Amino acid sequence: MKVGFIGAGNMGGAIISGLASSEFCAEDILVYDKDTTKLKLLEGSKIAIASSAEDIVEQSDTVVLAVKPQMLSGVLAPLVPALCRRRPLLISIAAGKRVSWIESIIGEEVPLARVMPNIAAKAGQGMSAFCLNSASDESHKETVRMIFESVGEVVELKEELFSAFTAIAGSSPAFTLLYIDALANAGVRYGIPKNTALNIASQAVLGTTRLLQETRQHPREISDAVCSPSGTTIEGVCALQRCGFENAVLEAVRASFEKDKKL
Repeated sequence: MKVGFIGAGNMGGAIISGLASSEFCAEDILVYDKDTTKLKLLEGSKIAIASSAEDIVEQSDTVVLAVKPQMLSGVLAPLVPALCRRRPLLISIAAGKRVSWIESIIGEEVPLARVMPNIAAKAGQGMSAFCLNSASDESHKETVRMIFESVGEVVELKEELFSAFTAIAGSSPAFTLLYIDALANAGVRYGIPKNTALNIASQAVLGTTRLLQETRQHPREISDAVCSPSGTTIEGVCALQRCGFENAVLEAVRASFEKDKKL
């Protein structure tokens, strides 16, 4: 099976690199980007460079559209004849562009998946959500999983839940990074050099996340285990609650959710 990528920017490049590093046959990865400097960043990966977007469609069983949302209609329009004739699985990772919007350009007969990855895919630890149109089948679903499991975890969701997913998985890395930086600044405040404090804070967050995933305990259960009676941690937790930490998180997610709905 050949997988073709139209676009090799930050997210497209991350998925390409992940797929090339997986058990997938890297020689079957085709890539096109009008910006040749982006292709140079992929040098060393065993991929084939296509001469055009049309060439990608003609040669690929699966086509991944990794272009910015505002560019999507312009990229798709000239590809419609080849897409309708060959009917490869088309995967779009464009934020805010619904399946129905894409189908209004290419029609409803082309198998189509909408996927929302997040920035952690660049480290092979992404979280992606996907949905399929009515022209897709189980084999297409497995293809989507195969591609995006190469850069993290994947969950199938109804499209109406994508705005919520974007808020808690797509936007949350920025929220988490603010939290890590705030922890590091607190370390600096009490004498730890910033780079050391960043390493401590990021590892603490990473380790806690892995503990949560491995134990499958409720977050509150683990938190309660850390909070000794009259101890230092419960004092900090109470301070966070007093300052509205949980409400701030809920409001950040709400703001991201509402913005995505308007796209």
